[in-house]
Amino acid sequence: MTTARPALDPELRALLTDMPLMTELSPEVLAHLRQLPSTPLEPLLADRQVDRREVSVPAEDGTSIPLSVFSPSHIDRTAGAPCVYWIHGGGMIIGDRFAQIDLPLEWLDAFGAVVVSVDYRLAPEATGTALVDDCYQGLLWVAAHAEELGIDPARIVVAGASAGGGLAAGLTLLARDRGTPAIAAQMLICPMLDHRNTSTSSRQYSAGHGVWTREMNEFAWRAVLGDLSGDEVPEYVSPALAADLSGLPTTFIDTGSAEVFRDEDTDYATRIWEAGGQAELHVWAGGFHGFDTMYPQAHISATARRTRTDWLARVLSHAGPDEAGPVPPATPPQ
Repeated sequence: MTTARPALDPELRALLTDMPLMTELSPEVLAHLRQLPSTPLEPLLADRQVDRREVSVPAEDGTSIPLSVFSPSHIDRTAGAPCVYWIHGGGMIIGDRFAQIDLPLEWLDAFGAVVVSVDYRLAPEATGTALVDDCYQGLLWVAAHAEELGIDPARIVVAGASAGGGLAAGLTLLARDRGTPAIAAQMLICPMLDHRNTSTSSRQYSAGHGVWTREMNEFAWRAVLGDLSGDEVPEYVSPALAADLSGLPTTFIDTGSAEVFRDEDTDYATRIWEAGGQAELHVWAGGFHGFDTMYPQAHISATARRTRTDWLARVLSHAGPDEAGPVPPATPPQ
């Protein structure tokens, strides 16, 4: 029986025609992917007036966790800039702190935001809560050094894409439950939220259908969970398990209609509303997983990226003390 599924956006479908897609994940494929060069940073910084600083913070077990801090040159450290704490994607098995960094750098341009990107450890070498704990330790460092960084601690936004979106959701739950640090908002871009992989959309986008398929998702989650059985999985690892989504900061979630994570993402937004929280949800018709980073020139991609920036402008204008001053108008991505 043929499985029905939403069609791809016509422009994206045409662009995807010439893209060789990965068909499977295995230990051998993972080893190959990890040998590929990381995102070249220099072209992204060349035309920006940005100061870059590299620091490291200790994980709970003492492992060194690298952070990259990108600050607008000539930042007024007395004014209190917003901060975007960025968590990269890659299924929690590949990638580094420079992956998808073009997204938060747009917010550095638009708002004068300080961007901090965390290099959490990857599965299967790190499993369970180790990854989200790494992200938490990095966020604690940012909050503790807010004055030094020129950051308004009341305007820290946690953001991430794909696996980074799932880790951002888990991190926000963790910060809520521990009572610190304060998070003004969370931006979850096509987040990876549910290890169970049982939704309709996960069945629609199985092998041969999609950039990130059900089978790839299963491989990644097995790597992350390690020896954990189903009833032992913490909600900070798989945020869809959280029974209580109350008390979360205002949330942005977007996803494509033509991707594995569509249903778990829309369900997460619905459950935030059920708990009395505020969430803005966008399901981009015909969007596949990661469409806006793979093909930023497509009309749907530009619209999605502009929509996030517009939302962030609204959020930042209402967060923090009045003396922080107005947020500059968002500059549309070029």
